[in-house]
Amino acid sequence: MNAAAAADAAGELATVDGLTHEGEGVVHGGKTVFVAGALPGERIRLRRTRRHRQHDDGVLLEVLEPSSVRVVPRCVHYGLCGGCVLQHLAPEAQLAAKEQELKDTLERVAKVTPRRWLPPLAGPSWGYRRRARLGAKFVRKKDCVVVGFRERAAPYVAQLRGCEVLKPPAGELIAPLASMLTGLSIREHVPQIEVAVADNVTALVLRVLKTPPLEDLEQLAAFAAAQRVRLYLQPGGLDSVQVLGPPGEPLRYGLPRFDLQIEFEPTDFIQVNGAINEALVARAIELLEPDAHSRVLDLFCGLGNFTLALARRAAHVVGVEGEATLIERARGNAQRNGLANTEFHVGNLAVAPAPSGPAWLRQSYSHVLLDPPRTGAREVLAAVAALAPQRLLYISCHPGSLARDLGVLVHEYGFTLEAAGAVDMFPHTAHMESLALLSGPAHPAAGA
Repeated sequence: MNAAAAADAAGELATVDGLTHEGEGVVHGGKTVFVAGALPGERIRLRRTRRHRQHDDGVLLEVLEPSSVRVVPRCVHYGLCGGCVLQHLAPEAQLAAKEQELKDTLERVAKVTPRRWLPPLAGPSWGYRRRARLGAKFVRKKDCVVVGFRERAAPYVAQLRGCEVLKPPAGELIAPLASMLTGLSIREHVPQIEVAVADNVTALVLRVLKTPPLEDLEQLAAFAAAQRVRLYLQPGGLDSVQVLGPPGEPLRYGLPRFDLQIEFEPTDFIQVNGAINEALVARAIELLEPDAHSRVLDLFCGLGNFTLALARRAAHVVGVEGEATLIERARGNAQRNGLANTEFHVGNLAVAPAPSGPAWLRQSYSHVLLDPPRTGAREVLAAVAALAPQRLLYISCHPGSLARDLGVLVHEYGFTLEAAGAVDMFPHTAHMESLALLSGPAHPAAGA
């Protein structure tokens, strides 16, 4: 081994300065390097593995001086599986890092600081994830199907025996599921499994690229009966999902604080963390402060997760969502919960509303709630500002798009950022949810 190769194998010593948005350690001094598994303040030994224009990627060889908040990961697959990236960091320190990321992003991108910071919303760190998409792959060298999330540093499916963050019983089903799939004749044609753990039943949606023969259908039915789960097959798009066997009662989750039961289909979007979702809905009501005279607009309303709870407090609530099937289910949920003070509209919120405005935008509102996807709500901000609501609550799943949109609302439309806070919807991951409360400009709000 020559001197250069020996030096590379030995690695370089460094002190970790911070964390990236993806949960990797950041080392400055010379060219910046990102190191998975390293924590701020630690003295480490690393080896650079990939070089980029602005930074390098590195692998952690040894932790020489560990952080006081470093913990032993609970999952035996940690490091291989890409589902979690922060199990080596104590949960309270994970949340503190996410809070700091939110603060830094708002100051850097939005150039704004809230009048007050909200206490973070946190809940169970394990067994919390009720929705997930798992990969499946028949590996000839192993002569079996592997089921799991993608590997952290490769495009392969990680072979998992179980999962500590999936809500029971889903986490314990991975190994039996992989074994059952291995026995199917179509084992090479099942690339994906959607997991939905409802309050009343666990649903698994198998993406099938080939029609299962009768023998496979019998094995699938036997597995569903033995594991007490409901299986669905998806041969094409979402409209092709069909239950295997009797349909049974609809999937549902509850919001007990608001006396609500919300029905959904296994491929519908619902918030991943049930306990945090209920706490988030409660905080939304607390911050918006709707009363018997309030008229509320809920944009990106989905199944009515926030809309229906708001309707328990407000005079009238209008929900708007781009997917017609979700609007149909939202209407059904309102009816089943005895709420006559709601209305729902299909609206493409990915484009700015026409000058004349859709019917729902020609009404007056005292409150607005925004819960957009990761791309944010840029296209509807002007229309929302024109409504001049007294209060606007923005719930975000991406701090960058949140900060961008808050900057527009504050600096261009005169809103005031009253409060903001972090929401730990995904413990042990780098993903962060947050919420921000704004008050409208000083002139009287429409509909107030």
